[in-house]
Amino acid sequence: MSATAHRGTPSILVMAKEPRPGTVKTRLHPLLGPLRCAELQAGLIRHTLELATVHTPRTYLAYAPADGGDAIGTTTPAGVRLRFQRGEDLGGRLAAAVADAFADGAGPLLVIGTDAPTLTGDHLTAAFAALESHDVVLGPALDGGYYLIGLRAPHTTLFALDADVWSTDRVLTATRRAARREGLSVELLCPLRDLDTPEDATALLVDPALPAPIAALIQPVEGP
Repeated sequence: MSATAHRGTPSILVMAKEPRPGTVKTRLHPLLGPLRCAELQAGLIRHTLELATVHTPRTYLAYAPADGGDAIGTTTPAGVRLRFQRGEDLGGRLAAAVADAFADGAGPLLVIGTDAPTLTGDHLTAAFAALESHDVVLGPALDGGYYLIGLRAPHTTLFALDADVWSTDRVLTATRRAARREGLSVELLCPLRDLDTPEDATALLVDPALPAPIAALIQPVEGP
């Protein structure tokens, strides 16, 4: 049975880590090094928030770690509602952030990270449109996860996946299976590539959809 749409303010929730060298984009360290990876993370957050704030009345940024609020807040556009991420694992943090946003009057809600630099306003518009007739919308990532999940109501059980599933190529499949168990209708968007590895960087650099500021940040560091 489909759930009733939540009557609130259409919103986007961005999940992000503070751009602290050595803790972000670690799989890109061989290509860029820790400092450039932190610069890249900052650029991805900035790009994602600019995109979100243009395409929705309300934007949330859920950041980690908890002591990163001051640093991340200095580069956050005015009007973005800051929240720190609570929870023992990614599923718990997602569930808490989604519950907080709906309790604050959000809905429908799109949840995105900062790892899909070719995400556009058209994708966000399509996701909101899909939620007019579906309970859940998912944007598949090429690595088997998802770059976007949209919800008409706070279906936090969708994030209650086994700990060994998160950060694997089984996330999308497990989430769709959870939605079926709950009787929720699901719509899929087009797949996009996350920026996690040197191979992703190589593929994205030849993608015309990659924004120029992000392309400049993932050019390989030249040796001495």
